[in-house]
Amino acid sequence: MAYKSFTLLHLNMKLTQLIYGLLAMVFFTSCSQFKAITSRDNSTASRPSRKSSAKKVKFLDMSVSPGQVVTSKHDMSPSMPSYNRRKMQRESYNSNIRTSFNALDIERADFLQLKYAIVLDATVETLTNVNLLKSIDDWWGTSYCMGGSTKDCIDCSAFTQTVMQNVYNTTIPRTAQEQYNSSKQINLEDLNEGDLVFFNTNGGRDITHVGIYLLNNKFVHAATSNGVMVSDLNDIYWKPRYRGAGRYISSTPATVSYKMEGAK
Repeated sequence: MAYKSFTLLHLNMKLTQLIYGLLAMVFFTSCSQFKAITSRDNSTASRPSRKSSAKKVKFLDMSVSPGQVVTSKHDMSPSMPSYNRRKMQRESYNSNIRTSFNALDIERADFLQLKYAIVLDATVETLTNVNLLKSIDDWWGTSYCMGGSTKDCIDCSAFTQTVMQNVYNTTIPRTAQEQYNSSKQINLEDLNEGDLVFFNTNGGRDITHVGIYLLNNKFVHAATSNGVMVSDLNDIYWKPRYRGAGRYISSTPATVSYKMEGAK
């Protein structure tokens, strides 16, 4: 009985060892497989890309010889036009700029002719001296001040002196009296564009005011009231104060002469 019990106990121990052995084999086998899978995944994730990062460099095929112009065999791209093409583009651009400026000048001239045709009660065709119109327009409305000669303020004789110099390239004295004394005296009915008209505004005989005759009895001057403006010789203020006319230029084209009101 004791032997039998010993045998059963021995068998149970063997069986237990066998079971433990099988379990150990299963455990170590699973760990090996897991390790293999893990290392394969890591090697795949950490493996760098073998794509080449090198860039192809293209060299220009150029030949250079001493004393000769550098030549190139590569194609000119559209963004780099040839010298002749750039020259044509530059000339075309400059031509367009000149045309634009000319168009602006013509447009301004047409506008000034229309504007002063209304002011002077004349037709556009009779206003051919565009430089004179430009000069009047540049000074228009400038305030009057005794002794002034700038765009801030100007007096009558400085205005006539400036316009005669800029428009007619003629130098005349500074004061109204000197301008009258040194000019060629002309009759009222012989007035032409560019002639000077003289006045006395203080009741005496001396010349105290001067303007430039335009046409249709109109003259431009720097008035004490409204600055540079256009007035009429037949105006009730200017007519009784008129003292004479003088001429410095002889090449001025004839314009519509002065006509006294009531004359036939």
